[in-house]
Amino acid sequence: MAIKPVEDYASHLLETLLNLAPLGLPDPTVVVLTPGMYNSAYFEHSFLAQQMGVELVESRDLVIANGYLQMQTTKGLKRVDVVYRRIDDDFIDPLTFRADSLLGIPGLMDVYRAGRVALANALGTGVADDKVIYAYVPKIIRYYLGEEPLLLNVPTYLCWEPEQQNHVLANLDQLVVKPADGSGGYGMLVGPHATPTERENFAARIQANPRNYIAQPTLSLSRVPTLFGDRFEGCHVDLRPYILYGKEIYINPGGLTRVALKKGSLVVNSSQGGGSKDTWVVQ
Repeated sequence: MAIKPVEDYASHLLETLLNLAPLGLPDPTVVVLTPGMYNSAYFEHSFLAQQMGVELVESRDLVIANGYLQMQTTKGLKRVDVVYRRIDDDFIDPLTFRADSLLGIPGLMDVYRAGRVALANALGTGVADDKVIYAYVPKIIRYYLGEEPLLLNVPTYLCWEPEQQNHVLANLDQLVVKPADGSGGYGMLVGPHATPTERENFAARIQANPRNYIAQPTLSLSRVPTLFGDRFEGCHVDLRPYILYGKEIYINPGGLTRVALKKGSLVVNSSQGGGSKDTWVVQ
């Protein structure tokens, strides 16, 4: 039997989002909030909204009225109860965070604090995106679960530790170096593909701000055939699994397969020209 995980994932995601809605609502309204069509992941936002059967909205579609978050429709305002946001914390409300943000909804945080709208993921959960956490995953598993990890962790070097920093600087031609607070594939160095000058410049960055960098061995990513015009090329891919934590914990049977569409590239992020592929699980 073949399963297409995106359909299964979408239905479970919708169920999880509905579970977050304020109590006492018979039919909560869920929306997907996107930065807009110029965002590199816009296709994913629109596709996921379509699969869940909910509205895809931008900040200009939403207003705060009568103490609630409301969506502008052709029939007037409609209350929104759950927002699956694809906008970073800093940009979500210009009255609370970045005043220059054109992507957020002014006053949203007041409604959120009052418990009149749910945001997924909750504000502040981005702390888990700090790549320094990679180095501590085995210890976290042992401490909280009292178990040994079933899968080996990718070795992660912390550049503020003098001994580890020396190792990183001496082996930049073999390592991938990432900013601890980075995302989207920005600001990273793929050592084997970098020039001596690029590695030298990155070494200076590490020494100037060691807390902001981690390093890992360059992994040999799997490759899959990818069609370019009238020919096939082998492109690197990675699989991102998903776990939904709502009323129950649901592990998606598959995940998002991301593909590097630049020849020879190991960077699969959509913001760096990467794409995605359907992921099927055969049972």
